[in-house]
Amino acid sequence: QVQLVESGGGLVQAGDSLKLSCVASGRTFSMYGMAMGWFRQAPGKEREFVGSIGWSGSITYYADIVKGRFTISRDNAKNTVYLQMDSLKPDDTAVYYCAARNGGARRDRSEYNFWGQGTQVTVSS
Repeated sequence: QVQLVESGGGLVQAGDSLKLSCVASGRTFSMYGMAMGWFRQAPGKEREFVGSIGWSGSITYYADIVKGRFTISRDNAKNTVYLQMDSLKPDDTAVYYCAARNGGARRDRSEYNFWGQGTQVTVSS
């Protein structure tokens, strides 16, 4: 089993930056065996892909809507994955979820086995 806990959400203004963290734990968990992803869900909308990162941190994927503004990274020694969000827009407002899977980084929600509870990000105009 894998447990994921997100933190770092909050209320910011358009153009501001915010950094989310996700700490992973579990008896059989290994950062070197897991790809990590970030997803988000706004009220009334489907949970959508934001970014993902492979076990070594060398491979990353981003949704087109956030590419160039968001950066995903990981610190395996701390069992933590990060999402640095810059130039935030009101449309970025959502609950942001951390996810993990055994294998390579993927874009689809259905590919991930483990999920955190989410952290709220609200961006005002």
